[in-house]
Amino acid sequence: MNLLKIIGICLALSLTAYGSIDKRELDELKMGALVVKDLKSKHVLYAKDAEKRVSPASLTKVMTAILAIQSGKMGQAVTITREMTQVKPTIAGYKRGDVVLMSDLVKAAMIKSDNDAAKAIAIFIGGDEEHFVVLMNIRAKQLGMSHTHFSNPCGYDAKDHYSSPNDLLKMTEYAISSPTFNAISKLNSHTYYALNKGKIRQFTAYTHNRLLNRYAYAVGVKTGFTNKAGACLIARAKKDGKDCLIVMMNCKVDRWKTAKVIFEQVLNG
Repeated sequence: MNLLKIIGICLALSLTAYGSIDKRELDELKMGALVVKDLKSKHVLYAKDAEKRVSPASLTKVMTAILAIQSGKMGQAVTITREMTQVKPTIAGYKRGDVVLMSDLVKAAMIKSDNDAAKAIAIFIGGDEEHFVVLMNIRAKQLGMSHTHFSNPCGYDAKDHYSSPNDLLKMTEYAISSPTFNAISKLNSHTYYALNKGKIRQFTAYTHNRLLNRYAYAVGVKTGFTNKAGACLIARAKKDGKDCLIVMMNCKVDRWKTAKVIFEQVLNG
């Protein structure tokens, strides 16, 4: 087979793999950064400012959650301390002395993005928040997240808390290799209880991810928002053996409708 014929075949395959994405339409979106990846072919179908430094907001909690899942402590009970409750704005509303299972804290952090749950995870696993952040950055380095530095487990805006869309994609691909993570990230809600002696305290975490309620093929992953980061989303959808992952940063258009349009192009292309 001559070189020209090989090049022709490669071009044809490329058009087949990428032809379903309307790149011109995506280029015009008012969005800080966007990456779309076909997880089956391992091809990045679209990228806009993929290496740009961004504030990851609560997308940070993907790292917090996967470290908790891999800690071997998911079945352990965590006694809430005063320090764990000193967070804002999204909270479960734990009180000092509440006893909550680690698995419930992870679900609360992922589903509703509760910052007191994320901080409790960090302090319990790391011994203190600072050491947990060290663990976050070690794992980021191991994953090749070369444009990332974490300074907190919740996703608060800070000068030394940043990532890039490509790095967030790497982090998520690593996280979704865990069946436990996948099962949690696609939950619409989770009701759980503090294991206190005496009065029972009930908590319910409801998802912020509207795709899980409105798009049949959505299977996670995480939402985020801060004033600096804007509206952010890591979304995944699967259909008929196809598997697509999207990272959206500082989205100034409807992120749910936009993600659905992208998924439809990829999954039905």
